[in-house]
Amino acid sequence: MTTPRIAFLGLGIMGGGMARRLLGAGYPVTVYNRTRARAEALAADGARIADTPRAAADGADLVFGMVADDTASRGLWLGADGALAGLKGGAVAVECSTLTVAWVKELAAAAAARGAEFADAPVTGSKVAAAGGELNFLVGGNAATVERLRPVLLAMGKNVISLGPAGSGAFVKLANNFVSAVQVVAFAEALALVERSGLDRAAAMKVIVDGAPGSPIVKLMAGRMMTPDYTPNFLLKLMAKDVGYALGEAAQRGLTLATAQGALAQFQAAIAAGHGEQDMSAVVEVLRAK
Repeated sequence: MTTPRIAFLGLGIMGGGMARRLLGAGYPVTVYNRTRARAEALAADGARIADTPRAAADGADLVFGMVADDTASRGLWLGADGALAGLKGGAVAVECSTLTVAWVKELAAAAAARGAEFADAPVTGSKVAAAGGELNFLVGGNAATVERLRPVLLAMGKNVISLGPAGSGAFVKLANNFVSAVQVVAFAEALALVERSGLDRAAAMKVIVDGAPGSPIVKLMAGRMMTPDYTPNFLLKLMAKDVGYALGEAAQRGLTLATAQGALAQFQAAIAAGHGEQDMSAVVEVLRAK
């Protein structure tokens, strides 16, 4: 089987680690990033640098996108310099960003109009998982496309979960992230409460972390919030964006997601207080400041 030529677009906290995994696995990779310095950081690992998404996609068999939101994704794929303009027939466009289902479906239709295949493949896992190849890919797309992508996805992650047609990965990712956000905020509130109680903080929080509430994300947040260490693994502002998207999907289906609304309010307060560029664990600081 011929080794596919890959274009990787978007080299932020997640994308940079993912592209480096592909290079380490021996794939020929062309990279693009709006801030060129991030692309240049991968040149030593063998990446070819393109000046536009279209130039990166030109001749590629697989084109991956990993950016912040719908607006950034539209800018990446559409327009004269967008990746779709450079996409050849039979190539696969793969959007790994966390996006709205409506935009993912629109993008899938635009790729099909170019004679290309499409899959949405957002991930669970943060910066460390991206660098270590421990991501889980939540994939929406037809079965043949998913199987075509599987070996490449497994070079970047540990699981490929096929969920249904295009848009399915995006939908499940938003559900996953709003539940995670609620847990992050709930633990932050519990920590702030214990810190005001006068009790031994370490002993009290050990009960929570080691007990029934102690999910993987609660354990992670305990270490970061109690240190504290807000070095970005998952930007707080992006979690707020994801929760907002989840609320939008729910509203379309007649649901309100009250717990998500409460979590979003706390994240928005943290952004207003200047924590948006920090790790999502920094949400605890607005509760400590009250």
